[in-house]
Amino acid sequence: MYLHAGCQIAVSPDTKYFAVDWLGVEVTKATLGIIGMGSIGYKVAQRARAFNMRILYHNRNPRRKEEEEAVGAHYCAKIEDLLQQSDFVMLVVNLTPETHKLIGKKELGLMKPTAILINISRGAVIDQDALVEALQNKVIRAAALDVTYPEPLPRDHPLLNLNNVLITPHIGTATVQAIRMMAEEAIANMLAVLNGQPIPSEVFPK
Repeated sequence: MYLHAGCQIAVSPDTKYFAVDWLGVEVTKATLGIIGMGSIGYKVAQRARAFNMRILYHNRNPRRKEEEEAVGAHYCAKIEDLLQQSDFVMLVVNLTPETHKLIGKKELGLMKPTAILINISRGAVIDQDALVEALQNKVIRAAALDVTYPEPLPRDHPLLNLNNVLITPHIGTATVQAIRMMAEEAIANMLAVLNGQPIPSEVFPK
């Protein structure tokens, strides 16, 4: 939020000075709650460790003890415990019938009023109507969304008019290197199938 607004202040023709009391939120030593500790969620935890963040996570199953210790992550069997304790809540789950609108009015109400919700999974994991209400009423501080439902949002959607939400156009993997690696992985999978070999990145292992 502050990066986007700060950029606008820096380039605005109306800016005469920078306010000294315009303050952001510290990441270092804050509590990060990761919902969905698969391969991507775990990589997020590895990066968060570098900021000395306290890391909580909720997953269908806990990671191995040595994996938890490597990033200093603590398992929350109940999503409610994670929501109540976290300064930042990041969604890194697949979209399934179980995760559809996983975060709704009840879950947003459990979060700290100073918390920030981050979604890098799929838009439908959040009840967007409930999110709009929570942001408007300052139930949570802000949201950062790389994904929405639908994409793009209709131009009159209320999320687009809030100053405490940052929306990006699903660009979490939009780098030349990432796209190249995904293409190479897809080719490797196809060649394995054609040659009767085990599939390196099988989505639904037998």
